[in-house]
Amino acid sequence: MIVIEESGPLATVQDLGRPGWFDSGVGPAGAADRGALRLANRLVGNPEDYAGIEVLLGGLALRAEDTVLVAVTGAPAPATVDGTPVGHAGVICLAAGQRLRLGFTRTGLRSYLGIRGGVDIAPVLGSRSYDTLSGIGPAPLRAGTEILAGPPPPDWPNIDQAPQRRPPAPLEIRALLGPRDDWFTDPAALFAGHWTVSQDIDRVGARLDRTDGPPLRRTTSAELPTEGVALGSVQVPPSGQPVVFLADHPITGGYPVVAVVLDADVDLMAQARPGERIRFRRARTA
Repeated sequence: MIVIEESGPLATVQDLGRPGWFDSGVGPAGAADRGALRLANRLVGNPEDYAGIEVLLGGLALRAEDTVLVAVTGAPAPATVDGTPVGHAGVICLAAGQRLRLGFTRTGLRSYLGIRGGVDIAPVLGSRSYDTLSGIGPAPLRAGTEILAGPPPPDWPNIDQAPQRRPPAPLEIRALLGPRDDWFTDPAALFAGHWTVSQDIDRVGARLDRTDGPPLRRTTSAELPTEGVALGSVQVPPSGQPVVFLADHPITGGYPVVAVVLDADVDLMAQARPGERIRFRRARTA
C-alpha cells in the first residue's frame, strides 16, 4: 500500500481511458500524455493500460507501507527517496517506510507514476480514470489517500532507465485541416506564425493566444449546430483563440473545428505549459 502525504496542484488516477461511451455522453478521459503512462507501466513490468498516477507540475509526496516498485515518467519532476535524488524514467524500489517526493518540473506539465501491479481501485464504466469534466471515476488524490497496488504480473523486465525525447522549442504540432475549415476566410492562418499557450489550460483543453501571424477569422457569424468533437480537435470560439481539446474534452461542441491534431502529437500538446510557444505544421494525411 502507498499513502499520499502531499498531492501537489492536482494528482489523479489515470489509465488509458474509457472509450465507447460517447452515446451516453461520457468521454474517454485517461492519461493526457498516453505515451508517458505507457512507458511508466513498461518500466515496472505492467501491461501498458494499467492505472497509474498523473501529477500536474509536481509536488506529490508519498510513503510506501510495503515494498513496491515505481517509475516516474513524463515531465521531468526532480524525484528524491528519503531526500536522496533518484533518476527520471527509471525503476525505483521503495522499501516499507520510505518516502518518494516529486519536486516541481521546469519543463513539461504532467508527470506519471507507474506502480508495479497498477492502482487497484474499482473501475467505473471499464476504466479507473478520473474525468475532470464529468466527475466520473476516483476522486483526485489528497493527503491521507491510501493507494492499493494490484497483484504483480508474473514477469517484469530488468530496466534501469529509459530515454525520453526532448521536444523542440517552439513546440511543433502537426494537424489536419477540417472538418469545418470552410467556416474560416483563411484556415491556413492556423499554420502561419506562432501561438502561445494561455493560462487557461487543464485536462479538458488548452487555449492558445496569437503570438505573431494572421488571426483566424470566420466567413459567417451564423451559429453551428452542436456536433461531435474528437480528441485533438482545434475548436475556435468567436474570440478567435483556438482551444485544443485534450483527454477530458466534451464529446460535443457548438464552435467550428478548424483542424484536428494528429493522434501522435496529442501527447506533446498535453505537456505544453502556459507561456510556451506552439507552431502548427500542416499534415496531409493522418
